[in-house]
Amino acid sequence: MGRTAGFSLDEIADMFGPDGRPRLDREMLTAKADELDRRIRELAVLRDSLRHAAACPAPSHMECPTFRRLLKAAVPRKRAQRPR
Repeated sequence: MGRTAGFSLDEIADMFGPDGRPRLDREMLTAKADELDRRIRELAVLRDSLRHAAACPAPSHMECPTFRRLLKAAVPRKRAQRPR
């Protein structure tokens, strides 16, 4: 499950104590779940964009307001950097 979720082998190894029993960092698990939620949303937008592009009746995709909106949503936004 750890590899499928995107954890490195070192991160997975750290999830077990010397006795082999699980030693799970709940904050790390929550952060990974949040990361997966973000990726799922990104992939859903991409999927919707592809499906729309495949079925769009507009003569040119760039003339289609729906396609243009989906295209804009698919472009990753830069996170605002906080002053340090």
